[in-house]
Amino acid sequence: MSIEIRTLDPRTDADEWNRYVERSDGSNPFFRAEALRLQAEDTDTTPHLLAGFKGQEPVGIFPVFRYAKGPITGAFSPAPYSWASYLGPSLLNIDKLKQRKADRRIKRFLEGSLEWIDEEISPLYSKFVTAEFDDVRPFVWNGYDVKPGHTYVVDLDGTEEELLKRFSSDARSNVRNADEDSYVIEEGTNDDVERIVEQVRQRYENQGQSFQLNSDFARSLHEELPDGALRPYVCRVDGDFLGGILVIESDRTRYRWQGGVKPDADVDIAINDLLDWHVMRDGLRDGIEEYDLVGAGVPSINRYKAKFNPRLETHYEITSGAFGIDLLVDQYQKHR
Repeated sequence: MSIEIRTLDPRTDADEWNRYVERSDGSNPFFRAEALRLQAEDTDTTPHLLAGFKGQEPVGIFPVFRYAKGPITGAFSPAPYSWASYLGPSLLNIDKLKQRKADRRIKRFLEGSLEWIDEEISPLYSKFVTAEFDDVRPFVWNGYDVKPGHTYVVDLDGTEEELLKRFSSDARSNVRNADEDSYVIEEGTNDDVERIVEQVRQRYENQGQSFQLNSDFARSLHEELPDGALRPYVCRVDGDFLGGILVIESDRTRYRWQGGVKPDADVDIAINDLLDWHVMRDGLRDGIEEYDLVGAGVPSINRYKAKFNPRLETHYEITSGAFGIDLLVDQYQKHR
C-alpha cells in the first residue's frame, strides 16, 4: 500500500496535528501547530503541515514553510529567520517494524513529501534541519545535499550527585561552592522571556553580528505552547535579573534554546554554570532523559558546553537548489 500525503491547517486541524506530534518520538514543541503558526506569522511564510498515512494509520509528519521573494521561492523547515532549532520530518508507528518494512515506509513517506513539495511549492532552494531523524538516505537518493551538524547532549541519569560528578572539576566547584543565599534561580515570567532574548541580542550586537529572533515571537511561544514546553530559567541577585536560559521541553528532552550569555554584572558566582545545573537537575527530577545543549560547532562555545561531559550527537542539514541566488538564502545560512 502506498503512502498518502495529506495537508493539515495549523488553525482548523491543530488538535489532529498535535496528536501526531505527541505520538512521534522525534518531535519537539516547535512541531506543534501553535508554534508552526507563530513561525509562519513571524517570518511571513506559508505553513504546509504534511502528514503521511498508510490507509488511516499516520506514519510521518513534515512541516514545511513556503517563502516567496520576488521570483524566488524557497521551502524551509524550520522557517527562515525563526531561530527554531530543529524541524524536518518525524516518524510515527515505526519502532516495531522489521528493517525492510521500515526502510520501505520511510522511503515512501519522504519521497511522497518531496514530490508534494516539488509540485505545490516548486522551490528553487530548499533547506531542512532535522533533529532525531537518522535515515536521510531518501534525500540523497533524490538529489539533495546532506551535511552533518553536531550538538552536545547530556544524559540525565543516575542520582543528582552522580550527574554532578561527571562535570569538570571547575563546573563542580562552581556549583558546590556557590553561596545559595546570594542568588535565586527560578522559572521566570513572560517578561523574563523577553529579558533573555534582549540580553542575547545585545551580546550579538556587541560582537557586530545580527540577531533576528523576535522577542514578541518568543513571548507568544511561551504564552501559547502548553505549560512547561518553554521554560525561562532566570538567575536573580538581590531581586535583579542577571541572566537566563530559554529551555524547550519535550517528553524526554530539554533543549538549551536561547540564553546563557555571560553577564556584565560583577558577581562572585558562575551564573551560567548554575543555570545549566538547575536545568539539568530539575529535568532529572522530572524524569527527563537528556539535555540537548543545541550546537557543538563553535570551538569557543564548545569549551564551555563540554565541561558538562556531554556526548556528541549528529543532526543533518539537507539542502537542494541554487545556493546563493538570493539574499534570503544567504541570510538564512548566516543565521542558522
